[in-house]
Formats: sequence, structure tokens, C-alpha cells
Amino acid sequence: MEIRLTPFRQKVYDLVATIPEGKVSTYGLVAQKIGCGCARAVGQALRVNPFAPVVPCHRVVSSDMTLGGFDGETEGENIRRKKELLVAEGVRFVDDRTIDLDCLYDFT
Repeated sequence: MEIRLTPFRQKVYDLVATIPEGKVSTYGLVAQKIGCGCARAVGQALRVNPFAPVVPCHRVVSSDMTLGGFDGETEGENIRRKKELLVAEGVRFVDDRTIDLDCLYDFT
């Protein structure tokens, strides 16, 4: 499947590429920063990210600091893989599902 690189998707990928290792941001913060009112649209752009891992879509999580989705899934093996990637980069969890707020990157 060929992914169409729209100006919106390019904005998402450019911004997400700035999230440093050991940090996460949220779909909502990414949407807000690029001037989009729809966190779901950001999630859809990341679901088809052709630039992973250069564009680290695994570093974008839900606003409640839980993992959200990864590779089109919200549970199962892909979510376990997302968590493993984040832990390997130094992201801390306060429990099995929730990321420590100190790991939040808000682009400021």
C-alpha cells in the first residue's frame, strides 16, 4: 500500500520527529501544536507512518498517559512492543499501563 504524504501528515511527522528519546507526547498535544483540532487525525497519520523509526510514532500516547494505539491496534502484541520500545528508551511507568508525567514532552 502506497502512503500518500499530505501536507498534514508531513506536519505530524516533522513534529513527532522532535520528541526526544526517553520522552512521550500525546496525540492531543501534537494536534494542538500543528494547529489541528483533532487528535484522532494525528493518530491516523501515525498509524501509516512510513518513516518509523526515524519518526518515532511509538512516543505518542493518549492524553491520560496510557499507551493508546500502535500500528493500528490498541491491545495485543503491538501494544506490548510499543511499551518495550518506550521502556528501552528510558520512559518510566507508574504502573503497568500509565506513563510517569515527568516523561511528558510538550514541545516548549
